[in-house]
Amino acid sequence: MEVSNHGRKRKAIDDGHGSPPAYRGPEGYEANGVDLSLLEALEKSSHNAVEALDLKTLKKLVLSFERRLRDNIAARLKYVENPEKFADSEVDLHDDLQKLKVLAGAPELYPELVASNTVPSIVNLLSHENADIANDVVQLLQDLTDEDALEDNDEPARVLVDALVENNVLELLVQNMNRLSEADSDEATAIYATLTVIENLVEVKPAVAELVCERTKLLRWLLVKIKVREFEGIKQYASEILAILLQNSTANQKRLGQMNGVDAVLEGVAMYKSKDPKTPDEEEMLENLFDCLCCLLMPLENKERFVKAEGVELMIIIMKQKKYAYGSAIRALDFAMTNYPPACERFVEVNGLKTAFAAFMGKIPLNKRIKRERYKEELEERVISLVASLFAGILRGSIRDRLLSKFVENEYEKIDRLMELYMRYSDRVRSEAERLDQLELDDLELDEEEIYNRKLESGLYSLQLVAVILGHIWCSEHSGMRARIELLLKQQKLSKSDVKQILQEYHDNIGDLDGPEEKERGQARIQLFISAM
Repeated sequence: MEVSNHGRKRKAIDDGHGSPPAYRGPEGYEANGVDLSLLEALEKSSHNAVEALDLKTLKKLVLSFERRLRDNIAARLKYVENPEKFADSEVDLHDDLQKLKVLAGAPELYPELVASNTVPSIVNLLSHENADIANDVVQLLQDLTDEDALEDNDEPARVLVDALVENNVLELLVQNMNRLSEADSDEATAIYATLTVIENLVEVKPAVAELVCERTKLLRWLLVKIKVREFEGIKQYASEILAILLQNSTANQKRLGQMNGVDAVLEGVAMYKSKDPKTPDEEEMLENLFDCLCCLLMPLENKERFVKAEGVELMIIIMKQKKYAYGSAIRALDFAMTNYPPACERFVEVNGLKTAFAAFMGKIPLNKRIKRERYKEELEERVISLVASLFAGILRGSIRDRLLSKFVENEYEKIDRLMELYMRYSDRVRSEAERLDQLELDDLELDEEEIYNRKLESGLYSLQLVAVILGHIWCSEHSGMRARIELLLKQQKLSKSDVKQILQEYHDNIGDLDGPEEKERGQARIQLFISAM
C-alpha cells in the first residue's frame, strides 16, 4: 500500500537560513573572511571541476587539511587556558574544511578520499569543542553527499557513505545537533544541514534509516519537534525526515510506536481538524504528518494504539469538517482498517458509515488549494478500498447488518454506484489490455508480471475491490440486492461470469506479503464468492 504521492527532496533552508554559517572563533573571537581562492580559481577556469580536480589535487587538499588539524590539536593542548593563542589555527582549519568542499565536484575521487584515511579525521571533528568547526564539517558533508553531486556516481557514493557510517558519523551528527539552538541563525542552519545529510545518506544507503534510529536518539528529537504547536520551518523538515525514516522500515515503525509515536502524530494532525494550513509549507508539513501516520499504521500493534487513542474518531471528525485534511483522513482510516477488524468495528460503532458513504457516492468536497489532477480519483479509490476493508473486517453480527443495510437504503442507490464504478474501471482496464496487445503485435515483448502490473496501474486493483464488495453483498443472500446486481449486469450486457472472472484473477494473484496463512485465508474467501456466484 503506497503511503505518499509526493517526492521528497528539500531545497535550501527557508526563513533566511540558507547560507552557510559565518565562522566564529573560540570565546567569541571573530575571523574576517574565508580563503576561497581555490574555489574562485576553479570557477574562473575554462575547465570544469571534474577536469580540474585530479588525484594530485586531492592529495594536496588532504595533506593540507591533516596538517591544519594537527596544528590545531597541538595549539589547543599547549594553550588550554588561552583561546586567543589557538584561534589562528582554528581559522586555518576552518579554511581548509571550506576548501575540501570542491571535492563535491569530483565524486569519482571519493574512493581515493576514503583510501587516504581522512574520513575518520573529518568525522571526528563533529565533536570538536568549537561548535563552528563541527558545523563546518556538517556543511562539508552536506556538499559531498548532495544529490546533484552524486548523480551517476552510485558506486563512489556508496564507498563514501559506508566509510562515514563505519566511522560513527550518525552518532556524532545527532550528538552535535543536540548542542545547537534554533534561536541562533547560524546554528539553525547547521540543524537543517544535519537533517539534510541524514536524508542524503538514506538516499544512497537505505539501511541508514534503521541504523540512525538504532544508534541515536534522533527519533525522540524529531518527535519533540513535531509536537510544537506553532508551525515553523524546523517542524516541517522534522516531519519530512520522520516520514522518510518510517517509509520502508517496519523496525522504525514499531520503534516509534513504542515511544508513543502514534499519539504524538495524532496530536500533530488534530491541530487541523477544523482549520486549514495557511501556507504551502504548512500544507506539506500536514501531508508529511499523515504520511508518518499511515506508515505507523502498518504494524498490527500500532493499529491497536491508534484505536485506543481514538484515532478513528478523530479521522471521522476531520472528514465531517471537510477541511484540507479530508482526503488524508480517509487514507489513514484505510490503513488502520486493513486487516484489523477492531478498527472496522469501532468505525461503525461511532457512526462513521454515513460520512464514508457520502464520499463513496461521490460527494467529495474539493479544496481549491489542492491542485493535484487526480485528487478526486485518488480519493474515490481510497474509499473503495475502505469499504472493502469494512466488509473484510466485519463478518457477522449486527454491525455487519448495519453495513449491508447501507446498500439497501434509498432504493439500492449504493449498488447502482458500485456498478457505475465497476463499468468505469472495467472500461479502463479493457482499454489498457487492448493497448498492451497492440504493443505485443509490434514485437515489444512484455512478461505476464509486467502486463499484470500495467493493468493494475490502469485501475484493475480498484475493479477487483469492487468485485470483492459485490461478492460480499451476494453472499449475504439478500434477494433484493441480488436481483439488483443481476438487473444492472444485464443492462450492461454482462453476467455474473464476468464478475467471477475478475475475482478469479484477483484470487490467483494474491501475494504472501502478510504470510502464507493470510494468503490462504484471502484466497479461500475469494473462492467462496466465486462459488456463491
